[in-house]
Formats: sequence, structure tokens, C-alpha cells
Amino acid sequence: MILAKRHERIRFYKFAAVGAFGAVIDFGFFNLFTSIFLIKAIVSSALSFIMAVASNFLLNRYWTYPDSRTKTFAQQAVQFLLISLVGMGIRLILFAILENPLINLAETFLPNIGVTPTFIGHNVTLAFAILVVMMWNYIANRYWTYNDVE
Repeated sequence: MILAKRHERIRFYKFAAVGAFGAVIDFGFFNLFTSIFLIKAIVSSALSFIMAVASNFLLNRYWTYPDSRTKTFAQQAVQFLLISLVGMGIRLILFAILENPLINLAETFLPNIGVTPTFIGHNVTLAFAILVVMMWNYIANRYWTYNDVE
């Protein structure tokens, strides 16, 4: 297993920290788009994901994998983007499947807690999708985008 090596665990923790920062960007813009600009949740999810991916690529290239330089910036950016697009597909499928059931659960079990059931359902769905996609992104990027590091 790749995480059995100490330096790989450190890389994973850095990747996760970058992902957490990206999640802040993702959640922030998602809620801005849905709550303020009234953009549909599925569209907001795609837009906020793209913004987070750009941030994540730069931070991962320069902080998580600073020793990965046999590939050009453009090559790594394209590889990272392709993996992220697959991740976005996974995310959108999960969002489409889970959005309404989780909103309905929030309406049933958390009807009056100060935020709307839609807000709860959207954010729980987004959190779950982010966790699933983070695992995909780490594995795929480690073995393809950043496969030139030991």
C-alpha cells in the first residue's frame, strides 16, 4: 500500500490539506451561487468545483509535489484537469442521486433548526461527494499526474 511509506503519508496529508482548502472554496462559492445568485444547485456545484480545482492544482503542484518537475506545467495541468473532470462526473452523479433524498430527510428530521432543509441537504450531499471524489483524485493524480516522484 502506498500510504505505508512515511513520505507518502505526508504527501497524502498535504493533499488532504489542499483538498480541505479547496473544500472551503467549493462550499463558499457553492453557497454564494445558490443562496445569493439563485443558481440551481447542480450548476452551482459544477462551477464551485471548477474554482476549487484550479486552486488545488496550483497548491498540489507547488506544495504537495514540489519534486514533480519532469513534466511541464501544461502537461500536469491537463492531466490534473482530466482526472478532475472524471471526479466532477462522479460528484455530479452523486449529487443528482442524493440531493432530493437528503433534503427530504432534513425536512423530516430537522425541520426547524434555523436553516432550511434544502441548505442542509445540499451541503450534506456536497460534503459526501467531496470525500468520495477526494479519494479518487488522490489515487489517480498520484499514479498519473505526479508519477515522476519516488
